[in-house]
Amino acid sequence: MLEELKEIVYQQNLELPKRGLIKYTWGNVSQVDREKQLFVIKPSGVDYDQMTAADMVVCDFDGNVVEGHYRPSSDMPTHAKLYKYFEEIGGIVHTHSPWAVVWSQAGKDVPALGTTHADTFYGAVPCARFLTQEELDTGYEAETGTVIVETFKDRQLNPVEVPGILLQGHGPFTWGKDAEDAVMHAVVLEEVCKMNFFTRQLNPESPDLPQHILDKHYQRKHGKNAYYGQN
Repeated sequence: MLEELKEIVYQQNLELPKRGLIKYTWGNVSQVDREKQLFVIKPSGVDYDQMTAADMVVCDFDGNVVEGHYRPSSDMPTHAKLYKYFEEIGGIVHTHSPWAVVWSQAGKDVPALGTTHADTFYGAVPCARFLTQEELDTGYEAETGTVIVETFKDRQLNPVEVPGILLQGHGPFTWGKDAEDAVMHAVVLEEVCKMNFFTRQLNPESPDLPQHILDKHYQRKHGKNAYYGQN
């Protein structure tokens, strides 16, 4: 089942160490098949040097394993929750990339300070709250997904326009139209977090990007009259 999708997810998981986003097995990538209402995700704790496409695990949106000889990533219930509630997304990435984790541990949103940010994220990337003890007891990974959905609802954010979030004390999740897109967003978020850290160190009063410049840079890549790149 979903052999082509397993290969895609396998290859995109291999991108995480290549892009410097993870060490050891500190991350995961998934991609969804909306028609089948299933998604494929990497197995939990399997070394990247030993992992194969056949090791990828197929799950449904309720967090059940449909196919696979390994346990899925421990973050699988978070992915399942996001696919269930963010119907526009097709791929998800979670890492513990260091610069994004710095901001998440500080409990800070990532502001749009420059056009590098604006090309991908239409406004600040939010940092979600800590989970409560009750949520932890209910189901840590699934409730992590609930907190992400809650954050976007409370802040009236569009998950397509802001394809990522930080979880306080934890790390980043990003998503996109597919796994490759989600990985790209994880790379951009990591770079922006690094740039912002040094920017605010050099000038703690550095302003957010003016709204009209944010609008211009985001819309020229993603708006209905986008002209960045080739048609």
